[in-house]
Amino acid sequence: MIITELVNRIPVVEIHGDNNREVSELVFDSRKVTENALYIAIRGTVVDGHSFIASSIEKGATTIVCEEFPETLAENVTYIKVKDSAKALGHLASNFYGNPSQKLKLIGVTGTNGKTSVSTLLFDVFKNLGYDSALLSTVEIRIGEEIIPATHTTPDVITINKILAEAVEKGCEFAFMEVSSHGIAQNRIEGLHFKVAGFTNLTHDHLDYHKTFEEYLKTKKRFFDELEDTAIAITNADDKNGNVMLQNTKAKKKSYALKTMADYHGKLLEVDFNGMLLNFNGKEFWTTLTGKFNVYNLLLVFGIAEELGFEQDVILQAISKLKRVSGRFETFKSDGGIFFIVDYAHTPDALENILDSINDIRTKNERLITVFGCGGDRDHSKRPEMGNIATKKSTLAIITSDNPRTEDPGQIIKEIEAGVEPQNFSKYTSIPDRKEAIKMAIKFAEPKDIVLVAGKGHENYQDINGVKHHFDDKEVINELWKLMSK
Repeated sequence: MIITELVNRIPVVEIHGDNNREVSELVFDSRKVTENALYIAIRGTVVDGHSFIASSIEKGATTIVCEEFPETLAENVTYIKVKDSAKALGHLASNFYGNPSQKLKLIGVTGTNGKTSVSTLLFDVFKNLGYDSALLSTVEIRIGEEIIPATHTTPDVITINKILAEAVEKGCEFAFMEVSSHGIAQNRIEGLHFKVAGFTNLTHDHLDYHKTFEEYLKTKKRFFDELEDTAIAITNADDKNGNVMLQNTKAKKKSYALKTMADYHGKLLEVDFNGMLLNFNGKEFWTTLTGKFNVYNLLLVFGIAEELGFEQDVILQAISKLKRVSGRFETFKSDGGIFFIVDYAHTPDALENILDSINDIRTKNERLITVFGCGGDRDHSKRPEMGNIATKKSTLAIITSDNPRTEDPGQIIKEIEAGVEPQNFSKYTSIPDRKEAIKMAIKFAEPKDIVLVAGKGHENYQDINGVKHHFDDKEVINELWKLMSK
């Protein structure tokens, strides 16, 4: 693609050099520069991409997009000055791949909890409706039946456009995408055209990155603020920040709720570990998904599908065929009668939701044993809160490691323990080794007891000092059960 086509609709401050030059690919990592590539110099929090302009040219870059021209301009290189390189990158990527987000219906889901579940459930619902779609989630990236491993909740904007272009080429009409606060803050969704934006909820998370809850909220809100007037925004009216998201949006406003008046209203009629009987907008149906948080997830799916033009009865038929998302309230029963639940809950709100859902279902004749931890190098403020929630709402809580990363697991556990109230001191123990903690839970459990292993869900690794060691909660549970039941 030539430069004049690439910079179409992008506010350019100045161009120096041949603007009819052909560009082979877009690169913002100087280590990945190839012959005739366009290198975008982005100012990061740690590294400034402008420092690598010269080395990028040496490696073959013939076009440079930057916020400041270098002191010396190389011959036979085109320099394009823009006000904000990170924002320009999104529009360059969209143009380079033929603006794929305009050629299909792109649906973005944001919020603290539920992004993965809602995005994946939408993908599965539309598959049940007979449509090939694309999915960009924490767990995986899919184009129809093709599965691509995911590395970030929201990939970089070049990768997103590349995936969407491939989806368009393969005939996909819809794409469902998790939109993380990191992705919004780092302009990874810049230049994308969203048809529908959904909001799940907002609780304390990622404060290691955003520093304050107010900044975290403002970042999420920016997603809705920047929607076009042709888009639709659907918010959770039961969340205290739900309507805040829509305050300045140009998009058509819609809402869903269980407790308040909304465009899409849901009721939980019956619930057990096998599923739920629900009523959405006056229509009853059964789903194998369970837990109150999943009522909200499904109600958002329902609302988005109707806003995309599908009949309610058709949507509910497709929803009733859904299976549970991997690592989200995933249940299995041992041959010894112990009920195991694996869930990704790794925030205070998510942990409370899963424990409340279990306690709503159980008869109280069985005990609830919770194994959980908190990730290292992340928000410290949620640790004591999770310690309080787990010990208050479980018969026994076993505090252990999640992904300690570069932190001392013992120190993380101490911070979790700090939130345990005195009356609950006898209701917990701490075992830093996650496998040993799960082993302890199995050893303590009796027939009919419930063991919740929370925090990692679909993840199949533990990140310890920068090294990812294979660790899958479901595998470990099955392996230990077989050994211990002999």
